[in-house]
Amino acid sequence: MIVGTAGHIDHGKTALLQALTGQAGDRRREERERGMTIDLGYLYAALEPGAALTGFIDVPGHERFTHNMLAGAQGIDLALLVVAADDGVMPQTREHLAIVELLGVPRALIAITKCDRVEPSRVQAVREQIATLLAPGPYAGAPQIALSNTTGEGIETLRQALLDAQENVLQRSAHGGFRLAIDRAFSVAGAGIVVTGTALSGQVSVGDTLLFGPQGKPVRVRGLHAQNQAADSATAGQRVALNLSAERLALEQIHRGHWLLAEWLYAPTQRLDIDMQLLASEPKPFEHFQPVHVHLGTQDVTGRVALLEGASLAPGERMFAQILLNAPVQAVKGDPLILRDQSAQRTLGGGRVLDPFAPSRQRRSAERLAQLQALTTTTNLEDVLPALLINSDIGLDPQQLERQFNRLRGTWNLPDDVRLIDTRQGQRLFSTLRWETQKARLVEHLARFHELEPDQMGPDRGRLRRFTGTALDRATFISLLDELLASGVITASGPWLHLPGHQVRLSEEDEALWQHLQPLFEQAGFDPPWVRDLGGNEVAVRLLLRKMARLGQVHQVVRDLFYTDAMLRRLATMLLQLAAQNEVIQVTAFRDAVGLGRKRSIQILEYFDRIGLTRRFGDKRHVRLDSALARQTEP
Repeated sequence: MIVGTAGHIDHGKTALLQALTGQAGDRRREERERGMTIDLGYLYAALEPGAALTGFIDVPGHERFTHNMLAGAQGIDLALLVVAADDGVMPQTREHLAIVELLGVPRALIAITKCDRVEPSRVQAVREQIATLLAPGPYAGAPQIALSNTTGEGIETLRQALLDAQENVLQRSAHGGFRLAIDRAFSVAGAGIVVTGTALSGQVSVGDTLLFGPQGKPVRVRGLHAQNQAADSATAGQRVALNLSAERLALEQIHRGHWLLAEWLYAPTQRLDIDMQLLASEPKPFEHFQPVHVHLGTQDVTGRVALLEGASLAPGERMFAQILLNAPVQAVKGDPLILRDQSAQRTLGGGRVLDPFAPSRQRRSAERLAQLQALTTTTNLEDVLPALLINSDIGLDPQQLERQFNRLRGTWNLPDDVRLIDTRQGQRLFSTLRWETQKARLVEHLARFHELEPDQMGPDRGRLRRFTGTALDRATFISLLDELLASGVITASGPWLHLPGHQVRLSEEDEALWQHLQPLFEQAGFDPPWVRDLGGNEVAVRLLLRKMARLGQVHQVVRDLFYTDAMLRRLATMLLQLAAQNEVIQVTAFRDAVGLGRKRSIQILEYFDRIGLTRRFGDKRHVRLDSALARQTEP
């Protein structure tokens, strides 16, 4: 069990721990000189002979060091709220209580200290004051123990209450990837760098490789202590000290707030969707995009909060919100966080992470809010997954889900109505209904394209994606298309996509223009005129010939030079006859056969190379007998 103190400055937190454990804790020189706790202190003690070691975290009570208190409050199992009988409830008592409530610390005990200095009536008044303070929150009715650090009165009663709590402490799950928020780092002679923190999930063993810090530097665990005892492994819920080694790892690189993580869990993010609560004690509403300090794990990061359900949040109310951070953090669903004001002087509220990979677009849409609502109702991936998918057109990234829920894919039991789609960029999860709806919508858009552009065979993949206005990434869109092509719902003619029954149609104007041009091509034979020499409107002529090229009635050999399909097949026949005689086709032989100049002959041969009729080797060519044109053309 990990116990964390909370309470106002000079209410006897450090002295109480010394009375309980017989240890002074790791008080620094400046703390002894000033008579106050500035940074975190750690103690380990058995509350009775033979009992397991209990970890105690002594936090500072001064308001200027609340950020240190927040670093120590993460991951504790029980809050020991200390209230001095002579002072009663003070400002930091209220703030520390609000913090442990927002962090979701499961249990609390109340120690009323300095009872030897006051009359019993004063102790009773303080009891009533504390009961009133606790009444609206989760610790209503929590045990209150009056004691004195000086005389020892009540210490044994508190010790027994802690032992009873230790019997019923909620065990943290050892499943999932290992996560540790670093609160201290130091160097030990003969061992090297050691970091400490509370293991928030998973387990770690000597020899494991973890990723450290914002850059994800690999480090190896050389040795470890769990609950202040040498061990081969440690698990979630324990205070852990890890002896780390890595190439060029220096103590000055390690700071409070850095994370140590299982390799697969490393995923820095700067955008979090949360379920936010504003403290009822706040004097005014919280405004959209207000700057804040965000405390997550042992990290303190600045950022802004975008409210997702309104322009402001009233004191005591909750709302979905998105935090835009100025530095990366590591988070999983369910992580508690605390929000303090821009000057870091006052705790505003807090919340729990719902999605550490929050979207930058459509964050206030009805579908997104429905996803966030589903995420608040359960911690089980299988239970929430259908609601997430049915409200997503773009599907979900399985790797992000692994990191969001801290569960590897091999442990999932996917519902029947979920599909795992393979794309060129990896796999993607979709609701079967949504995936089929996407396919139907794509077919509808293609039919609409044919209505708007009847003279075109169809769009290519990129143009169709733009035309549909889909939010799917390119890789997923291609997978969607591939399914439709494989089923025959959509057909491809070269790069052009179209419905199976679609035929390109020429307008009356186009038909009339082609009737004028066709004799010119027939008269020219193997040497058709360039577009500029066909007369009339050059732009209209060029557009018509390109349209007919998509119909397969003409072929564009080079820019603005077109051959009719019949003429190109005659040239292909002559080419095949040359190949039958000599096997290898020379430019000079083809030039002499068609009666054209060398330049034009090369242009035609290069076109045949492009469409796959011939393959070039140096200045020679071989016919590719497996080409469609070779099979269709009689030599």
